[in-house]
Amino acid sequence: MKKIINRAKAPTPKFFKVLRNIGLALAAVGGTILAAPIALPVVVTSIGGYLAVAGGVVSAVSQLTTSTENADATQ
Repeated sequence: MKKIINRAKAPTPKFFKVLRNIGLALAAVGGTILAAPIALPVVVTSIGGYLAVAGGVVSAVSQLTTSTENADATQ
């Protein structure tokens, strides 16, 4: 468990920072669609759910990615 915590605290490469931000934006858009105060078609609601899940996964994986030299230093 300590390895995962150290990995999450380690610096993230620039590409994965951008990817993480895109994932957060996707999750936010998906959450907004799901929480819309009006009735939306089932297809739109399904797309919102998929966006929220995909954004969360992309953000989590991107946050735990470190560069090779940083990963070697924390072991």
